[in-house]
Amino acid sequence: MSDTVTTRGAIAREGGERLRVAPRGRGAHRTVARALAAAPPGAVISIAPGVYPEALRLERRVTLEPEHGVGSVVLAPPQGPALEVLAPACAAHGLELRGTDPAAALVRVADAAGLSLSECVIGGGRVEVLGSPKDGPAPGGPITDDAIAGGTVTAGADGPGAAMADLERELLDPTTGGVLVMRRCRTRDAHHAAVHLAGDARAGLEDTDIGTVAGIGVVLSGTARLLAARLRIRETTGSALRARDDSVLLIRDSVLDAPGRNGVLVQDRARGEVVECRVDGAGGSGVRVEHAGRAGVIECRIDGTGGSALAASGEARLDLVGGRVVSPGGNGLVALDDSVVTARDTVLAATGFSAVHAGDRARVELTGCRVTDSAEHALAVSDEARLEAVDCTLGDPAMCGVEVSGSGARLVVRGTRITGGETGVRLPAGGDAGSDAGVGLPDGVTGGAAESAGGAGSGAGGTASGAAPGVPTVIDPPSGTGAAVPSGTGGRPDAPGAPHALYDCTISGPARAGVELAPGGRALLSGVRVVGAGSAGVVVGADARLRVEGGSVDHPAGSGVVVGERARVTARDLRISGAGKNGVLVGRAAGGRWEGCEVSGSAFPALHVAAAADPRFVGCRVMDCARDVVVAEGAVPEFEECVSLRVVTAVLPSPGQGAPPTGPGGTGPFGPGGPGAGGGRPDGPGGTGPGGGTGPLGGPGTEGSGGADGADGAEGSADGAGEPEPEPETLEELLAELDELVGLDGVKRDVGGMAKLMRTVRMRQDAGLPAPPLSRHLVFAGNPGTGKTTVARLYGRLLKALGLLERGHLVEVDRSALVGEYVGHTGPKTTEAFLRARGGVLFIDEAYALVPAGMSNDFGGEAVATLVKLMEDHRDEVVVIAAGYPGDMARFINSNPGLSSRFTRTLLFTDYTADQLVDIVEHHAGRHRYDLSPAAREALRGYMDTIPRNEQFGNGRTARQVFQAMTERQAIRMSELSAPGADTLTVLDVADIPEVPLIE
Repeated sequence: MSDTVTTRGAIAREGGERLRVAPRGRGAHRTVARALAAAPPGAVISIAPGVYPEALRLERRVTLEPEHGVGSVVLAPPQGPALEVLAPACAAHGLELRGTDPAAALVRVADAAGLSLSECVIGGGRVEVLGSPKDGPAPGGPITDDAIAGGTVTAGADGPGAAMADLERELLDPTTGGVLVMRRCRTRDAHHAAVHLAGDARAGLEDTDIGTVAGIGVVLSGTARLLAARLRIRETTGSALRARDDSVLLIRDSVLDAPGRNGVLVQDRARGEVVECRVDGAGGSGVRVEHAGRAGVIECRIDGTGGSALAASGEARLDLVGGRVVSPGGNGLVALDDSVVTARDTVLAATGFSAVHAGDRARVELTGCRVTDSAEHALAVSDEARLEAVDCTLGDPAMCGVEVSGSGARLVVRGTRITGGETGVRLPAGGDAGSDAGVGLPDGVTGGAAESAGGAGSGAGGTASGAAPGVPTVIDPPSGTGAAVPSGTGGRPDAPGAPHALYDCTISGPARAGVELAPGGRALLSGVRVVGAGSAGVVVGADARLRVEGGSVDHPAGSGVVVGERARVTARDLRISGAGKNGVLVGRAAGGRWEGCEVSGSAFPALHVAAAADPRFVGCRVMDCARDVVVAEGAVPEFEECVSLRVVTAVLPSPGQGAPPTGPGGTGPFGPGGPGAGGGRPDGPGGTGPGGGTGPLGGPGTEGSGGADGADGAEGSADGAGEPEPEPETLEELLAELDELVGLDGVKRDVGGMAKLMRTVRMRQDAGLPAPPLSRHLVFAGNPGTGKTTVARLYGRLLKALGLLERGHLVEVDRSALVGEYVGHTGPKTTEAFLRARGGVLFIDEAYALVPAGMSNDFGGEAVATLVKLMEDHRDEVVVIAAGYPGDMARFINSNPGLSSRFTRTLLFTDYTADQLVDIVEHHAGRHRYDLSPAAREALRGYMDTIPRNEQFGNGRTARQVFQAMTERQAIRMSELSAPGADTLTVLDVADIPEVPLIE
């Protein structure tokens, strides 16, 4: 803004008639009202110091100023406005205005009037600028419709200074509503709103401070316009700024400090631009856009909001450029309903929920954004939302880099790097893509109706402009928005028939899989690199369809690619190296085409093909591993021009030897029926030679049965495909394993009794007799570290051994895995976790956290209700175990009548005694080839008695910590010896016991 108003005020004071107001003195008016009555247009009224209990009406152009400096004159009317402005070009400088009713107008600018306030203090009432109501945006003014570009508001080519100059000219002769300019002013102690612009009013605020408002800082309604710079709004119980109806807001270089609700709220058809501003500690969102509002947020910092930092809903449009979002209590950015959001070069850090969440039918485009340390997913897409991320960086989310849920969701990710997290990218089951067209299905597999009929095929049922008829796009604009295909797509269709596509991305260091495609899903990976996955590089669920073009999977702890039952994968030029298990694991009845792919350095056989699978490998190479191919009985893979190099036990030929005969029933190296029949070879499946199908060089371990990844790891979802299953466990073996656990006498007795009862139930079922009523769901009540998870895992295996569960695996969850962050998302989240446990045990740790004490409207209640329904719908498929502190579990069970009828048995896990803790230490020592000396064993008992049994006591975990501390102290002691012998290196002695008791 310029100094135009101040300059004009000076000119008015020099050229206009001057009147004086003072309690005494010749020629002075005794009241301001008398001076106003006598003042001609353009007069300057100079007021002596004092408090004037007057309500003034400015009916002609005048200027009010203090005679002896800013703050020396106070206008304090007993009621009504201190200033009511009814004429253009009025001004007040350096006055203090005091009101008696904070909810009433203390300054009122009427329609077609104009007021300039500078260096004034306004307390105990609001500033109100009125205008005429109009339908739709008002024409003209400093912020015009022509200044709306790309969904955001701009001040025009000449910048905000020119816009302010326009506004100041409006003061002289307002052509629409009232006009207000405030510079270097302060407002305090207003109710409802500190500044209210109504109708077609307009205002400019510069270097102004608004605070202590029991309501909203500034409200715009009708077609009002606000231009603000260096504005500070603090301590409002409502939003700092609210624009509604068809109003327009432009705020720059301002601070919105701790508003009770939102920093900026744009509603209805209002438009706003927030530039280089800071929003700190908002109770709700930093910027929220609702209904059909449109807003731009440019180079702003939003810090510590109670809710989501940036939020769009309805048919809103929100555009972000640059800026930083730090530590919001909710999402960094959430888009719901039919909203459209774009973000470029924006940073989102330490978000309380997922950094970006697109839900309902929203569309989100991210370009060059950086996401770090989100408490849930970096990017989450649900329902029928569309999200495109281009050249982004997603780092260290607590859960997934990208999580897609909902069959109608669509995802495109390009040139993006995803680091850390639980899973790199998790894609959903099913989908309404409608066909396999274009996903690259293997020969002989037909597509759906969309392929044959040339239909739209995509979930949204539309195509991008310029797309070939019948070819669906990945991301379609929601109906009614008029939005185009995201710029990153170039207007062309991507991955026809596949709702999700990743291009030229790098996924590094996830704790589980790099990419998970849920059963029935459809996806395309092009040029995607997965590095250092904690389990499999890529997991393809049952009946899913995946197309892979180029890219690599490097050094996964599990298999490179796991293909689930009946799934189909088309892969071209994929490189898989250093897999901790198989390079490619093709599950039961799965198939597809692998062309020009390379597998090297896998610890298990490079290619494993399960029963009834029929994949085709063309021009593939296997290198540097113990064995190239293992094929289960009944599998019918085809190999064409495939070779093995530097493989210990090779089925495929070396280069130059020619390709073996292919196809089922051939006479090549697999013999009739394929290699699964053994072929009379000692190294066939079940044989005794190297790579006998059970692990590296014949060692134990299977891909879908636990192994290095655990029974509930990412690869366990591949329908048990992998190396041959181990021998089935017997009830007697499992009960013996239970009996070997330290302590837990009551638990062992209860579990043993239930096992015998359920064996009788099974025998009655096998005999065709009705089974007695029996609830298999349990409550495990006990303090941390008392073996609840261990026993739960054994319980699942017991039920599998009895034939009462299909898999017996354990899926462990807590509140964060079941409860969503906002309305409507807890149910699907709980359902997804529950269905992962089908055929096994769902173990809910700290289950009482779902029903927090004293909170009746918590989302945990929805999770409990969903669990109760799922337990009924899948009562023969899933066993639920709820675990937690004994004192809290009764509250959990009583929170829902359905729980008390389903959880009828509670197992109490008591704390370990000192002797039992010593036994646990000895157990750990034996596993790691250490021995406790007799003296150390005796001293350790006394040590365990000294550990405080408070809320930090960890039972078995404390024993493990003690053992770890002892090994560390022993290692230091051994380092001081010149040449300790093997006997010395394995003995833990009294000197190795920590001096201070360890607690968690």
